Amino acid sequence: MTTTALDGRPPHGAKAPARAAGRSELQAQRVRAARMFLLPMMTALILVAAWPLLRTIWFSFTDTSLSNLSGGQWVGFENYLSVRTLDSGRVIWRGTLVDPDWWNAVYNTFRFAIISVSIETVLGLMIALVLNAEFKGRGLVRAAILIPWAIPTIVSAKLWAWLFNDQFGMINDILLTFGIISEKVAWTANAETAFWAVIIVDVWKTTPFMALLCLAGLQMIPKDVYEATRIDGVHPVTVFFKVTLPLVKPALMVAVIFRMLDALRIFDLIYVLTPNSSSTKTMSIISRENLIDFDNFAYGSAQSTLLFLIIALSVILYIWLGKVDLGGGKKQ
Repeated sequence: MTTTALDGRPPHGAKAPARAAGRSELQAQRVRAARMFLLPMMTALILVAAWPLLRTIWFSFTDTSLSNLSGGQWVGFENYLSVRTLDSGRVIWRGTLVDPDWWNAVYNTFRFAIISVSIETVLGLMIALVLNAEFKGRGLVRAAILIPWAIPTIVSAKLWAWLFNDQFGMINDILLTFGIISEKVAWTANAETAFWAVIIVDVWKTTPFMALLCLAGLQMIPKDVYEATRIDGVHPVTVFFKVTLPLVKPALMVAVIFRMLDALRIFDLIYVLTPNSSSTKTMSIISRENLIDFDNFAYGSAQSTLLFLIIALSVILYIWLGKVDLGGGKKQ
């Protein structure tokens, strides 16, 4: 028998199933709406990312040429690794996996990524700490600091190419004036200096990006924490290492992932600034050379596929070792 309250209404506990059903229906509506909003983005990703990637992987297992993309024949792993034994008994290994130029490009890429991202992270955090402080004109400084990042990479590369020019460049003129160098240096043509020229330009351009992400993390730290440390008389250096750094670390690690993804696939800056230098040639550069310049389309596709796998594995390894939560926290 159903019980009712004295005024004829159902008891308070009987409303619980109705509220739960309402919440369940609301949650289902939100899920459906989210799927509808995500559908255009997922469709675009499939068209501009997934399909070209799958085609590139397919081309890497064929002998396709740039002049006949539909006429390639299946050759298996020959573009990656193949072995042939000559009549003389000599064994010849061929393929990307035994190509010294490819491994030189891999070395250059990781060297560039590790050095540039490390410098940009340190400088970006320092700039973010300054911008997080309260001072007059802070908004103007925040806007100005983003100018290098807002300039297109091609424009930045051309700008710095003129600055590094051995005959007319301002860098040589300044260093000669102060007696730091005794003769003009071809910064982008010399194998010993070309790599560091690229590092300087990349740090100049991308440090504001890291500063912006670090600043976002710093502004999430409650002000009460710093008030407590000031009351307790804690030294600012101790506050940074014991309070600020641990609290900003999750955002900092996510920022490093984003920057590392860009650094590992660096192309435009190096292609414009030092196009023919073996000391700066990265995986993207050598892949493009084989795809377009040398008409080794299938071979370049194999290198592009390896580039994708290397970047994917590097990021997965970083997330796993660092226990990074891409939602902004840190996995326990």
